[in-house]
Amino acid sequence: MGTPVSALAARIYDGLHKAVVGQDDTIFALELALFGQGHALIEGVPGTAKTLLVRALALVLGADFRRIQFTADLMPSDVVGTTIFNPQSGQFSTRRGPIFTNLLLADEINRTPPKTQAALLEGMEERQVTIDGVALPLPELFMVCATQNPIEYEGTYPLPEAQIDRFMVKCNTEYPSRAEELELLARGADGFDARFLDRLGIAALVSLEDLAAARREVRTIHASAAVREYGYEIVAQTRTAADVGLGASPRAALQLLIAAQCCAAMDGRDFVTPDDVKRAAPNVLGHRLLIRPEAEVEGVSAAAVLRRILDSVAVPKEPPAALEVNSREAAAPDPSEPENTAAAALGAGTAE
Repeated sequence: MGTPVSALAARIYDGLHKAVVGQDDTIFALELALFGQGHALIEGVPGTAKTLLVRALALVLGADFRRIQFTADLMPSDVVGTTIFNPQSGQFSTRRGPIFTNLLLADEINRTPPKTQAALLEGMEERQVTIDGVALPLPELFMVCATQNPIEYEGTYPLPEAQIDRFMVKCNTEYPSRAEELELLARGADGFDARFLDRLGIAALVSLEDLAAARREVRTIHASAAVREYGYEIVAQTRTAADVGLGASPRAALQLLIAAQCCAAMDGRDFVTPDDVKRAAPNVLGHRLLIRPEAEVEGVSAAAVLRRILDSVAVPKEPPAALEVNSREAAAPDPSEPENTAAAALGAGTAE
């Protein structure tokens, strides 16, 4: 049996904090996407460790890492690759693009036109890329971490809803607190330089085999019917909320369930609770809600609508799955006990 998900999550958390100060919420969201086999959209102003987090994550995983700086003149072939004619051999050969990697950083993804943005869609959803009619599989571990700047919109191309829905989670890198920034300055005074992560001694703390086993373990976490219905009610209310023009999709509902399973596994449990669903919901659902223009004018945000929904949906009143199992086991008679053996024999005699 592989290393428990909770232990791997702790290793990743500790490893990332060798390079990054704070940003705990963003690290949590990245772990949800990593263990849930999804992709992450990271939004934040410049200089808040978006790129640094993904680079450090690749080192902690010991995974192959590629970075694409998305610009207005980037072409789809620059992402997925192309076929090249060799005049000497008279044959075509395939030159694979940077998408063929384990961890792909799509930096400032909203600065490239929709045609190039769409080059990622097949790989993100189907784990394969088609080049000149030939489907080429991507590695088993393939995760896209895309970044964008929420301030500068001049010369940008907002991601379409179809693309946004492919991202399992969205997270925001915030300015550090006073104590965190002072810690950052202290590290800088001691010689820390984010450009040279190899000097920090960040080694691979998680093997790809352990990660693959952890991903399989996550999907075995028990989610009761009541918890599944609770998640559905949250998603359903995003579709009927007065301030929402477009609610969460069925894909979002499934990814919310998987993210809740990740939360349970990261906490060392083999069952999902409603708190796991509530904890995962902001990262999984927030970016999928399209707020009506008239509501946006009034200052309504997707985060505010989601908080209102989470507060209004009734939490199921049921004992955790582990307690249900224990209670059933306690109620069942033990055939090894003498009185239970006699009772069983008496029952058999009565039946005869």
